[in-house]
Amino acid sequence: METVHLTIELLRRIPRDSKITAPELQKQLVAAGYERDLRSIQRHLKQITEHFDVECDDRGKPYGYRWKGKAKGLSLPGMSQQESLLLALAEQHLRNLLPSKLMSSMDSYFRQARNNLQNPGKAALEKQWLKKVRVVSTNQPLQAPNVDDEIFQRISNALYNNLWLNIVYRNAGGKETEARVMPLGLAQQGVHLYLVCRFEGYDNERSLALHRFINVESSSLSFSRPADFDLIQYDNDGRFGFGDGQRVKISFCISKVAGFHLTEAPLAPDQQVEELYDHYRITATVVDSAMLDRWLLGFGGDVWGVGKLVVAP
Repeated sequence: METVHLTIELLRRIPRDSKITAPELQKQLVAAGYERDLRSIQRHLKQITEHFDVECDDRGKPYGYRWKGKAKGLSLPGMSQQESLLLALAEQHLRNLLPSKLMSSMDSYFRQARNNLQNPGKAALEKQWLKKVRVVSTNQPLQAPNVDDEIFQRISNALYNNLWLNIVYRNAGGKETEARVMPLGLAQQGVHLYLVCRFEGYDNERSLALHRFINVESSSLSFSRPADFDLIQYDNDGRFGFGDGQRVKISFCISKVAGFHLTEAPLAPDQQVEELYDHYRITATVVDSAMLDRWLLGFGGDVWGVGKLVVAP
């Protein structure tokens, strides 16, 4: 059983669009709790290439391994119709949120889900359901910016293994920066992906858009994840909305036509609504951020009398 588990773990980690070496696989397995020497990993990989659609690039050392182009990959033979339905819905939703190349690692699962739903007898209701539901964007739909697949894989690998990254990054103003950063989190905001990291020599975090990375090289040096960083708290502090965690008591007037949705979907748990003749007066405690300001400006003349009072920590 240990051999079976190890083989499955290796198959799960072999990529489709790039190559991975035996030492890299060994490092990932150790992190997952599988202590195996390099020679043992190499023996398993040799057997895998003989029995699965996995190819070995032996033109240089260390050898590189990947799934063949038309390979089905590691399939899920026990996938139920309901599980197939959920995967099919996930594929529809993610297709518009992530760059197409980043979906490739899930291709075999999505393909199997689609095949299961083509079963004429068992999947009739599930197939109908796909036409009955849809994820609708609350903003103007945008195409996901292009993210280099190799850069994404290097960032993901360094994030997973707690390795320093040497980066070349171009910000929105066109300025290029070379630095070494500590990858701490990966977040999706709309169609954009962001790496949350700390620059070497600093103790604060920054969010860098993945599509603006020019080059990324993973270091062999590991780091201890900072005990004072929490990605959930980082988000709750409004950092992805270009805030710094400062909470404010905001108040504003909004026309009834533009503001009725706030009576159904409040800004915060403590939101209060005062209904007047042709408008509402809204008060709520929120995180102050540039995103909040842009949201208010988006209402144009339907919002007025905006006030903010800083709330003590």
